[in-house]
Amino acid sequence: MLRSMYSGISGLKNFQTKLDVIGNNIANVNTYGFKKSRVTFKDMISQQIQGASSPQVNRGGTNPKQVGLGSQVATIDQIHTQGSLQTTGRSLDLGISGDGFFIVNDGQLSYYTRAGNFYLDSNGYLVNADGLYVQGYAADAAGVIDYSQLSRLRIAAGSIIAPSATTNITFKGNLYANTDIADTTNGRLFTPGQTLDDQTLKDGLKSGAALTMKVVDSLGNRHDLRIVLQKISNTNWQAGYLLPLGNGQYTFQSLGNITFNTQGTTVGNPTFTINIQPQQLTLGYTGNADPLNITLEFGNITQYGSLSTIDVDTINGNTEGFLEGFNVSSAGEIFGVYSNGQVQLLGQIALANFNNPEGLTKVGENLYQVSNNSGVPNIGIAGQDMGTIVGGTLEMSNVDLSEEFTEMIVAQRGFQANTRIITTSDEILQELVNLKR
Repeated sequence: MLRSMYSGISGLKNFQTKLDVIGNNIANVNTYGFKKSRVTFKDMISQQIQGASSPQVNRGGTNPKQVGLGSQVATIDQIHTQGSLQTTGRSLDLGISGDGFFIVNDGQLSYYTRAGNFYLDSNGYLVNADGLYVQGYAADAAGVIDYSQLSRLRIAAGSIIAPSATTNITFKGNLYANTDIADTTNGRLFTPGQTLDDQTLKDGLKSGAALTMKVVDSLGNRHDLRIVLQKISNTNWQAGYLLPLGNGQYTFQSLGNITFNTQGTTVGNPTFTINIQPQQLTLGYTGNADPLNITLEFGNITQYGSLSTIDVDTINGNTEGFLEGFNVSSAGEIFGVYSNGQVQLLGQIALANFNNPEGLTKVGENLYQVSNNSGVPNIGIAGQDMGTIVGGTLEMSNVDLSEEFTEMIVAQRGFQANTRIITTSDEILQELVNLKR
């Protein structure tokens, strides 16, 4: 039989494989996270008719004479180039910009995917379209992440963040350096334990400033804490707080003095502590919350010639809150937003990368599995030797239709050319058969 016929047959098979791969690429042009494939060919074994000869004294060497016996598929490559990110605006749609794969698990095996269209099941667990659990690092009730092991991620609607008592308040801003000094001669100086009515308080604050802030007790109840500052010398201000007595009267409690240097900054880090019962701040309060133990820090305030701008810089503590929403950062951190205004870390999505991602095995459903040549997964978080996560987007397929149709034409013409080889070989065989006639 003619060798050309078998060469043509091998070409037909190979170009059919190429068309199959192109067809699959085109079919998945709108599949999220899909990575296209390509086919490469190599020649098959060659039949040697005459071997090469080495040069002689009076004659040079000759090259081998070989007849090729067709072609075969060399590789079917996965092309892991970045697909474009399509904005969806949906908080559970996540795209990866750069290297890495999301990790999903069915309870026994882990799979890897670039498709980030995730959902919440009835228990609040983050899953993919087929119900596989998205893997990451979970956070405890205080928002501290455990990076020691991968686990399921849960965003439970209506979950509660417990109340936390206020323990620290810091202040910022300026105290007007030209404020009149409060002393006994002008009747403005507040003394420890003094009872103040509204008018006395108003007069005393002509030589100072007052701030009212909400503090929270251990049961989540809010109370008003009123801080008073009075200038008592060119370099000293008296700090204190007011306890309500009812009927527009207050008791002044002194904390100590804040001292400024000639450059208008505080000397040292003036810090005071308040230890009071919630009932002392809110008249008629009947709860059994723990005493409030609050540290006040005034080290960041100044005494300049500009007007007073003193205000609260930071204050901790929160009331009870219910989960109302969430968002995902570029590092994969899932932040829960609660009804009390608090934002707390719920977990962090993990990513995996491989030394040879093209060696992963496709298992369908947008999933990959580790193979003998992919290498073991390098598991980490986005932004650290991995790509970043872009919330509200999905990675589109990296299939280029113009390229695929061009390759389809090339494969079609290659297929046709190989059929001509078979046709021509058949005609030659027919002529051989006709020699008998």
